[in-house]
Amino acid sequence: MRKSVIRRKLTRVDRALDKAIESGETAGAVVLARMPREGELLEHASVRGLAASRPERVPMGRETLFDLASLTKPLATTSALLWLVQDGAVALDDPVAKHLPAFAERGKEAVTLRHLLTHSSGLKPWRAFHELLVERERKTGERLIGTPSAREFVLQRICRSALMHEPGAAAVYGDLDFIVLGALVESATRQSLDVFCDARIFHPLGLSHTSFLRPPLGGGAPPENVRRHFAATENCPWRGRIVWGEVHDPNASVMGGVAGHAGLFASADDVMRYAQILLDVYHERSSAFPPELVRAFFTRQHLPKSSDWALGWDTPTKGASSSGQFFSEHSVGHLGFTGTSLWIDLDRECIVVMLTNRIHLIAKRSQYKLRPLIHDLLLESFLADA
Repeated sequence: MRKSVIRRKLTRVDRALDKAIESGETAGAVVLARMPREGELLEHASVRGLAASRPERVPMGRETLFDLASLTKPLATTSALLWLVQDGAVALDDPVAKHLPAFAERGKEAVTLRHLLTHSSGLKPWRAFHELLVERERKTGERLIGTPSAREFVLQRICRSALMHEPGAAAVYGDLDFIVLGALVESATRQSLDVFCDARIFHPLGLSHTSFLRPPLGGGAPPENVRRHFAATENCPWRGRIVWGEVHDPNASVMGGVAGHAGLFASADDVMRYAQILLDVYHERSSAFPPELVRAFFTRQHLPKSSDWALGWDTPTKGASSSGQFFSEHSVGHLGFTGTSLWIDLDRECIVVMLTNRIHLIAKRSQYKLRPLIHDLLLESFLADA
């Protein structure tokens, strides 16, 4: 009886997604959710809409690969740093300049890895480095975008920048913190971020459909047979094409598709697998990661005291979280600008993976109210009584 009630309630998730697609809030979506309850595992999967509507119509599939955008921060960069801390190669309270000496310029000597992971470093949240590189290419005729020179240009500009505030005085979410962390991983490992993450995270965890995507040699869009596996994103004005099978984030794009803040692609099932492994580690049912470090990275750091940020992970802000109103305060998650999100309730052991292509031929929106709605409908269903 209870199962039939839950199934009936879960139909509201599909209806909400269909309504959002009809109203132009997103082109398509893949939503996976699971939660154990009274000895059984409750699960739900919704696959709706289109992976691409232009230049051709491609139906969304459960296996569709999504540009995860800022989910790169926890799934790749934060996970890489967790291993480096475990290996003793870095410490959370190391000054960044210990590993990247150029970062010390203009009074940044006191910024630590912990500050970067909690967005409390004082760095500006974002800068349009891609615009500077596009303009330089136009003037010189030299190909820069996607080259090692462009990557070095971005890192030099960040290292030479001043702080907006003292480290730890405020938490301002942004990308520059994680661009630096990605470079720090590369410096500490003497490997590119994508190679290290594949060897230490994605391959060992069985994430066979998770990777960074480097652009084709010579730049430009990937071939059609490659693109059709992906969810398309924006009709990009500076690239002059629909971004499809290549990273959307402009700074990650000019850096060659591999960066600490964006660039990762994955299927919904791979994101769910990653989340379940982390949850199992947290509850000491798995040793895929060091349990004590996973719990430390999931703990709010209070930098400053009012901040909800853990180490590389967000936690619910009461009354204003994309996870909705039912996830417990002992939850961690993250969003991606392209329409992606992952939330894990550590108490209820509930996981919701929501991957959408909300910016595909749709204006960039400052609000995206579909996320908390879907999370609320899922939790209301899973917690329903007969």
